[in-house]
Amino acid sequence: MTSTFHSIETARRSLFTQTAALNTTGHNIANANTEGYTRQRVNMTASIPIEAYGLNKSTVPGQLGTGVEFGSIDRIRETFLDTQYRGENSALGSWTIQSDTLDKLESIFQEPSDTGISTVLDNFWKSWSDLSKNPEDSTSRKIVVQTAQAMTDALNYMSRQLSNLDTDLASNVAVKGTEIQGYLTSIADLNSSIFKIESMGDKANDLRDQRDLLTDKLSKIANVTVVDSEYGYNISLGSQQLVQGLAVTATVDSAFLNTAFASGDLKTGEVHGMITSSQKYVADYKKQLDNIANTIATGAMEITLPKGSILPEGTILTSDATITQADGTATTIAAGSALPKGATLSADVKTTVKGLNGLHQLGYTMDGTLNPGKPLFTITGDGSAITAGNITFNSEIATDTNLLATSLRTTGTGTSEAVVKGNNTLALLLANQQSGSFTSPTTGIKATAGSFYKSMVGQLGIQSQEATRQTENSNYLVEQVNARRQSVSGVSLDEEMSNMLVFQHAYSAAARFMTTYDEMLDKLINSTGTVGR
Repeated sequence: MTSTFHSIETARRSLFTQTAALNTTGHNIANANTEGYTRQRVNMTASIPIEAYGLNKSTVPGQLGTGVEFGSIDRIRETFLDTQYRGENSALGSWTIQSDTLDKLESIFQEPSDTGISTVLDNFWKSWSDLSKNPEDSTSRKIVVQTAQAMTDALNYMSRQLSNLDTDLASNVAVKGTEIQGYLTSIADLNSSIFKIESMGDKANDLRDQRDLLTDKLSKIANVTVVDSEYGYNISLGSQQLVQGLAVTATVDSAFLNTAFASGDLKTGEVHGMITSSQKYVADYKKQLDNIANTIATGAMEITLPKGSILPEGTILTSDATITQADGTATTIAAGSALPKGATLSADVKTTVKGLNGLHQLGYTMDGTLNPGKPLFTITGDGSAITAGNITFNSEIATDTNLLATSLRTTGTGTSEAVVKGNNTLALLLANQQSGSFTSPTTGIKATAGSFYKSMVGQLGIQSQEATRQTENSNYLVEQVNARRQSVSGVSLDEEMSNMLVFQHAYSAAARFMTTYDEMLDKLINSTGTVGR
């Protein structure tokens, strides 16, 4: 025999379940724009049926249903898509930083432009060409000094900019280390809260959303691996464990991240992009810029000294030379031997000098002496090699432009020997080095000064294009995976509105059922058995 109030209980269960479904739908709608929110669903199941009560087995066919109940409220989420998203997000973080760094490098070099190194170099060579037309012109000499100083200033400025960029990258690595540590602490705390709540049989859906959101953000900074365990997320970076359940197991700082990069544990992410940018791009271009400065100043280059040139006493050539001595005697000077005073070259001679400094020291100045020219470029501060950061134009020449060497001729002998100030042989040789080949002291590569720089700028352009392409590809993949994830986990307002109507009608029907059964009971209890009263 069925319980008299059986259907009242069935209606009650239905009302409670549909209320929970409506509340969950409202929660979904309220968080439709909440970052990291995962839509939730009430899992409805038919409650356990019962056999009709009686002294003996009921003859009623089947079992009596007891209505509906909800066992849980679950998040609709796929772990596979989360893992895929975090992997692509990490790659995007690395390429975004690399692309941004290369954009900054392009801004530093500013090529092509009217203020770049190419223009400054062209102006420098042109000033020597103009000076060769009138070596005694003081204005032309000042222009040579100014263009040379502009060139060294440009190299100094670019070197400082590269150093500042490198410093910024290193600082950002430290900042990201602090950010990672904060995320790890928050994730460990959420692990603890989730464990406490779920150990009592409830589901901490919203706390899980917060944890997943923090993990997503963490994945953009570094290529973390996430494993869900009994006590929550275990997070590692390569072989380094960062979070173990309820505890943070590592202190992440700049040193930790650089060590992880060196060991290969740090493979992608924003920090990977920063360290790669520093060690691969900035360091390389700073090295190349240093090489250009050192090569122009001291790089070996072969020149041809024309017949009739008279070189300063003690000059050493790298090839045998036939000369006419001051007394008219012809002789041959072996390579590596010092030339005597007043020796005139009887034929063109090829020799190797150490950059523009070495070439300038082969000529005579206009200071009234027979002293050879001084090095054009020196260094500021300490250092044995010329770099883009320490190269400077010789301050003595900058103060007295008469110290610019332009002549390879003297007249007279003995104490009456004097420089032919109008001779332009050395000025022409210096101007012609625009197309002359320098051999790099560090790499041994042979090319013009302009070619060294153009090669570097060309390399930068190719690397920047590649980084931009990789960034666009990674961004597309992240958007694609995220779209798939949102199709599963995201809140659709249209769908939620439809669900709301369904649950509302179900609630109304359950309420109507309860009212109907209440009226039946009222008839049974209050309107029957009244005969004979």
